[in-house]
Amino acid sequence: MLRAVIFDFDGVITDSEVLHLRSFNHVLAGHNVNVTTKDYYRNYLGLTDVDCFRLLVNKGHLKVAEQQIEGLVKQKNQVFEKLARTEGKIIEGVRDFLGMLRQNSIRMAICSGALSAEIELTLQEAHLRPFFEVIVSSENVKKGKPNPDGFLLVLRKLNQKRNNPIAADQCVVIEDSHWGLKAAKEAGMHTIAVTNSYEADQLGMAERIVTNLNQLSIGNLQELCS
Repeated sequence: MLRAVIFDFDGVITDSEVLHLRSFNHVLAGHNVNVTTKDYYRNYLGLTDVDCFRLLVNKGHLKVAEQQIEGLVKQKNQVFEKLARTEGKIIEGVRDFLGMLRQNSIRMAICSGALSAEIELTLQEAHLRPFFEVIVSSENVKKGKPNPDGFLLVLRKLNQKRNNPIAADQCVVIEDSHWGLKAAKEAGMHTIAVTNSYEADQLGMAERIVTNLNQLSIGNLQELCS
């Protein structure tokens, strides 16, 4: 029985991955580092900001101390906020899909490696915030995707003060990366992938793959949980 849909944010709800890359490179330019688009999508997309900077340090590309990473994340967030206000956009099909879920009384949540401020800003600007009952961001978990902790936390929050708790296998997760799909599967949830960031052949672990959320009916979602 389908009872909840949990969305990744960047690459599923908003077309913002390119803005994240530009924000990272704006900050990294001060350290003579640049991440190519190919490298970003292959190695960094889906990670939290902290993990992205930490990976660059571990690879030897970025020469900063661990305690400096928090400051770099704040700089990146400031740049991203400006870009999101002027260039951020909601992916086609998302609004109609959210409306369909609401009409069928399906609860909705977000589990993302983005910062809470980034998510809230975009949703408020797009007038989509009321759709989402729970939002779990990078600040809420110690380990980001592909670790399942974020999805499990979403489920706990959905079930707070509820007499009829939702089970993991009553949730459908919509993701755009293999990191997110792996985390959702480990959480015991059903998975749908959208090809906004990666080609279908890189998302093969999903139970269903679509190019746009408009391709999904409420029946398609219910079948996954039957």
